[in-house]
Amino acid sequence: MPASTRSRHLPDPKDPGNAGPSDSSGSTGSSGDAENPETSPENPVDVEGVGEVPETVPEDPEKAPEGPEKVLEQDPGEVPENAEAAPEPPARASLKARLAYRRAWRGRHPRAAEALWWTATALSVVLVLGAMLLPNQLQLLRTDQFLRLPGEAIIAAALLLALPARPRKAVAVTGGVILGTLTVLNLLDMGFAEYLGRGFNPILDWGLLDDAQSYIEDSMGEATAVGAAIGLVALIVGLFAVMALAVLRLSGVLARHRQTATRATLAAGTVWMTCSALGLQYAGEPIALDRAATALTGKAAEVRKTLRDEAEFAKETRVDAFGNTPGDQLVPDLRGKDVIFAFIESYGRVALTDPEISPGVDRALDAGQQALTAAGYRAKSGWMTSSTFGGGSWLGHSTTMSGLWIDNQQRYRTVMSSDHLSLTKAFQKTGAWDTVGVMPGVQKAWPEQKYYGLDKVYNAFQLGYQGPAFSWSTMPDQYALESFQRLEHGRDRAKPLMAEIILTSSHQPWAPVPEMVDWKDVGDGSVFESVEKKGQKAADVINDSDKSRVAYGKSVEYSVTALTQWLERYGTDDTVLVFLGDHQPITRVTGNTAVRDVPVTIVAKDPKMLDKIADWKWTDGLKPAPDAPVWKMSSFRDRFLTAYGSTPHPTN
Repeated sequence: MPASTRSRHLPDPKDPGNAGPSDSSGSTGSSGDAENPETSPENPVDVEGVGEVPETVPEDPEKAPEGPEKVLEQDPGEVPENAEAAPEPPARASLKARLAYRRAWRGRHPRAAEALWWTATALSVVLVLGAMLLPNQLQLLRTDQFLRLPGEAIIAAALLLALPARPRKAVAVTGGVILGTLTVLNLLDMGFAEYLGRGFNPILDWGLLDDAQSYIEDSMGEATAVGAAIGLVALIVGLFAVMALAVLRLSGVLARHRQTATRATLAAGTVWMTCSALGLQYAGEPIALDRAATALTGKAAEVRKTLRDEAEFAKETRVDAFGNTPGDQLVPDLRGKDVIFAFIESYGRVALTDPEISPGVDRALDAGQQALTAAGYRAKSGWMTSSTFGGGSWLGHSTTMSGLWIDNQQRYRTVMSSDHLSLTKAFQKTGAWDTVGVMPGVQKAWPEQKYYGLDKVYNAFQLGYQGPAFSWSTMPDQYALESFQRLEHGRDRAKPLMAEIILTSSHQPWAPVPEMVDWKDVGDGSVFESVEKKGQKAADVINDSDKSRVAYGKSVEYSVTALTQWLERYGTDDTVLVFLGDHQPITRVTGNTAVRDVPVTIVAKDPKMLDKIADWKWTDGLKPAPDAPVWKMSSFRDRFLTAYGSTPHPTN
């Protein structure tokens, strides 16, 4: 028969070893071909990519191969160098003929096809094994982590070898999707560990991805945020598709070389069990691993724990030592005082203990201490362990004010919809204070106002600011404090004031960092235009650890300077200031540490205010000693209420 009409030998459809047509990997799906000289790469069948289907094709479609297109697919390794190319179809040829001609490119370019086949197969092996061995922590992304033997690969190979063609392909695609999912979860774990000091929670944390996009938009612009979102979606879709195709390709290779693959799988299984039994290690890690299975079971356990925690925490919110305390028995020792709670963004222990960061922060605190002492103020400081790390500031705020440990979004939503008494609401409940919130980071509706018991809240649009945003921060802390003075603290009022103020200038990415201006020049904030223009750009800092650490230190210096100068300038004999950090900065600044401590300080002119907390054993001054007491952040509410004379009346 002429080469142009020569057709490929069809497998016997009744032979289960030859049940499958070629899959998307370019391999034929038949089994036992490693021993068949007609189809081995060493004895290639003389076939063109396009040819006739023999007339012996069974008439029964259930028993026949899936069609001539599938039958004619050929591994490039099986195409001989002297194969004759099919003639190019005429210009008016049918679409089917043109597609068939294009599919026959292997016959026209056998060497390139063979190289491409081996390259694609090798990349599939790398991709699949890489997904199985991928760690979920950035610091573990090292070459030695991938020089392991994954038990999941051995089990998967055994399963695929045992299945006939159609189920094998279905299982291969499913396995690819599972590996794609595992890869996405591991990458999310890396990102969350970098920014929040914990792994990704598959139940609770999807909503935080929207916050991440908003952060990128505020820091680097809308175009960058939209581009990043589109790129991320495309990357995930591509990952799933490529992973499924990779597993499908490898399943075809296993099926075509069943005997060799079976022997290799048994040998690999023996090696894995031996390494596991003997505890053999390389670079301090076991050689025999089941990292993928462990990761998936860990996520499943986390899901179960999260679902149980929702009901348990709802019960916890209904238990409150001061829930039934009458208003006249809450904080009686603070009557007549203006009490201000100020949270400084990302003000963590690293700002006071890191040898590269702390010198500048120490100078700012020492200058503030000297000025406040001269003005008649005293201060005491300690440490608290935050419920969050790197971000999620609202979790730290709510933990401090509620007296409950709130370390995830589900708990936050639960407590915000509860009647559990917040520290700020305790002041409102007395009827003896006006309660105000200054929230320059809030740019939309904020229903949490009710839970916190704030009569009035000033958000980013209600403080009169006409200057530039400083990356994520909508305005400099100096302006926010000056506006608070103008709108609330400096007014004549019938009642004293209780205020919660969130200072945002030390929020990442810490570029550009504001600078202090003369207080009388603050005005509507337009004076900060020149400061913003000469500052660093967020894009120049956000991915550079050294620059981030320097910029972080400067931002904390700025925030504590603004706050202490405000108190020196506008504080009175009746002012009581409580200021603290909400969490540590991100891992890029702190390094890989489990420490979540933040400083907390109480400042007042009235000596009785600090005498009330003498038994707390805090350090005198604005800086806590390294060995000062460390409390859980959730203990602050009850300790503060008790210290200032509140009487417990628990809820039932």
